[in-house]
Amino acid sequence: MPENPLSRRNFVAAAGAAAPAAAAAPQSRQPVVTAPYAQAALKPQSDPIRIVTMYSFAPDEVKKIQNTVKAAKVEIVMCKTRDEFRQKLRDAEVVYGDIRSAELDYAPKLKWIHVGGAGMEGTLDDGHRKSPVVMTNYARTFAHGITETGMGMLLCLAHGLAKYYMPQFYRNKTMKPVGTVKSDHHVEVVGRTMGIVGMGGIGSMMARRAYYGFDMKIIGTDAKPIPKPEYVAELHDPGYFMEMVPRVDVLVCAAPHTKVTERMFNEDVFRRMKKTAYFIALSRGKLFDENALVKALKGGWIAGAGLDVFPTEPVPPGHPIFDCENVLMSAHTSGWSPDRQIRLIDVFAENVRRYSEGHALVNVVDKGAGY
Repeated sequence: MPENPLSRRNFVAAAGAAAPAAAAAPQSRQPVVTAPYAQAALKPQSDPIRIVTMYSFAPDEVKKIQNTVKAAKVEIVMCKTRDEFRQKLRDAEVVYGDIRSAELDYAPKLKWIHVGGAGMEGTLDDGHRKSPVVMTNYARTFAHGITETGMGMLLCLAHGLAKYYMPQFYRNKTMKPVGTVKSDHHVEVVGRTMGIVGMGGIGSMMARRAYYGFDMKIIGTDAKPIPKPEYVAELHDPGYFMEMVPRVDVLVCAAPHTKVTERMFNEDVFRRMKKTAYFIALSRGKLFDENALVKALKGGWIAGAGLDVFPTEPVPPGHPIFDCENVLMSAHTSGWSPDRQIRLIDVFAENVRRYSEGHALVNVVDKGAGY
């Protein structure tokens, strides 16, 4: 492995580096989106950095962001209403959180937007794509809790906890063994093959947990030409997806939501899966066809599913997914924890420091790709 391997997000940043770096004037502060190994084109500036947001940072979070920056003073303006937000935008150099593309005209000095989440489907529109303002997000920051939940769901499904023993405990107040010591009511994941669609933050961390923790073979697909990690046996472009599906024992949905990926996990995909395979959805619910999944679960096309996300959230009462015995669900909460909030502030503070000193930003959004 190279000493400084080029990460997926750095690859995205490097792809758009030439134009922003060339356009930046040495005497003015601009966001740098080159790879971190490239020489920064800008000089650090000492002028105050004005960050405008509708998010309520805690006092200790404000202090952490401000203390991270040594080269300039950081002013964080927290607005309580949309009208106040629009008024303060005229002096904003940075926006944290949501800013609609129609509001960009209110912000003539704006150079950088840090989106308050990882997914861009609800934020990025044509107005943002046409704007020269650089966008960063929280890609990879939520992967810890999400992948812990994903592996937990897989283990509960494979070992029969979800289908056989949790219902006994909560409904019948009994506990009786199901099957025999040799039956497939309980299966091991060791040595099985996991197929991961999307090798970004969630996908790559899920792959590491499955490979190093459970000796699973990993096959992945990704739209970016990234280097194959040592813990991945095969890495392909998205064109290999349908060929990968019947090969794997666990199929993981970890791709971003775009026009290309919407409902990509459909009836054809579920019919091609092994009957003993599990489907785990961790990134965005709109990537799978819920009706097809219900048919697959009830019809025995697949062994089960673990869902942290769903096409409609919250899931409507009375939805047929609730009648499926071989499914585990959480309410899109797998990324929640006190620890993730610390990471969120650390990532933003680090980017503010980089911005102040003229260094490359991390987690730069590829507006063309949509993530």
